[in-house]
Amino acid sequence: MLIELNQVIPEPIPKEMIERSEVWGTQLKIEPKSFTLISAHSGKGKSTLLHLLYGLRKDFSGEVIMDGENIQKQTSSGWTSLRSSQIALLFQELKLFPKLCARENIELIPQINHNVPTGLEMAKQLGMGRFLTKPVETLSFGQRQRIALIRTLRKPFKLLLLDEPFSHLDQENIDLASSLINEIARANQATVLLTSLGETPPLSFDRILSL
Repeated sequence: MLIELNQVIPEPIPKEMIERSEVWGTQLKIEPKSFTLISAHSGKGKSTLLHLLYGLRKDFSGEVIMDGENIQKQTSSGWTSLRSSQIALLFQELKLFPKLCARENIELIPQINHNVPTGLEMAKQLGMGRFLTKPVETLSFGQRQRIALIRTLRKPFKLLLLDEPFSHLDQENIDLASSLINEIARANQATVLLTSLGETPPLSFDRILSL
């Protein structure tokens, strides 16, 4: 998926943040099938950027173009269609259901991408196989991150948005999760945007942008 940002500025945002940004208030083109790292400290708008691209926020000026379509003109039903088949977002707050077990949370995704490993196979790859029957509320945050990542990667997508996906993982689990992301994003021929607080995970990024 091709993404173009034309002088996009979320509202409100301090002027000094725009002046130093490589994203806000610029002409930016993110090529299809590319991997882009968005690096910034807390409060600089990393989640805001991903939420704009997912259609959750409309409080911005400028234009966001996806595959030639201005997202400001997208209808509610159009966004529903995009989110079900074209765009996947791993929320920083994960959006899991604490009373349900890990497997039930993974299986909540209605549409499944049959070109990628099953949820069980991905769980085993991330060392989460034995935790699938446990309620999410009993898991650590790092374990929950891996469950949320599996759920995100199960769905069809051409654009993968990952909001600080490794914030509570140690290096071994970052390596495992990065390998899985790379495998599935490449299989989907997807564009990937990943945010971080400054760390560079072990993925082959085409660009690293400072927000």
